[in-house]
Amino acid sequence: MTGALQVEGLASGYGTSEVVSDVSFTLAKSEVLAIVGRNGMGKTSLLKTVLGFLPAWRGTIRLAETDVTRMPPHLKRRLGLVYVPQEQALFQDLTIRDNLRLGVFTDREFDAALDQVGQWFPVLTQRLRQRAGTLSGGEQKMLILARALMARPAVLLLDEVTEGLQPSLVDRLANVLTKVQHEIGTSMIVIEQHLPFALGIASRYLVFKRGEVVDSSRVDAGAAARIETHMRI
Repeated sequence: MTGALQVEGLASGYGTSEVVSDVSFTLAKSEVLAIVGRNGMGKTSLLKTVLGFLPAWRGTIRLAETDVTRMPPHLKRRLGLVYVPQEQALFQDLTIRDNLRLGVFTDREFDAALDQVGQWFPVLTQRLRQRAGTLSGGEQKMLILARALMARPAVLLLDEVTEGLQPSLVDRLANVLTKVQHEIGTSMIVIEQHLPFALGIASRYLVFKRGEVVDSSRVDAGAAARIETHMRI
């Protein structure tokens, strides 16, 4: 498999505390990889290290064949690495349109991307002049994801995107992400507590515990039981 993202021996932390320890994995083109585990185990710190918000202490990070280990986040963004954070990272006083515009570099890109994003999130593109702060919590989460998808990312990192969402919206997000994977070939890493969602869209999973990968396998009928066993220990 051609790797969209390769992580080898990656370690990072805060101060003198190492919270990501010698993590290695490859994310293939158009693959969805779920990273699961209890809260506080270092999953978000792993994403922040890949993004460049947290410096790597050891190891390498490659986007396709490019070594981006020491590259700043804005340059990784130009290479197609896009992040959907857990928090509601929107400009509340700006319109839906203005928030979406921040997902691309030029007006020309915006016009083309808006047509496609409108197919995935018609409720947003039908209300472009509405202020983001007046949307419901679920609609704001959709807007954050839609803004990330405006860039047609090569690699999309999603951090707890289902948190606080009602089941119907979780199902809608799963449907959209599956379409994105198939229609534009985006590779994804999904950090999730919601196992049915994560395993429903991923083909492989890693179990993360105390900053390390303690299990990895393809998603199959027994995946949820194996993961839950690790999370209880």
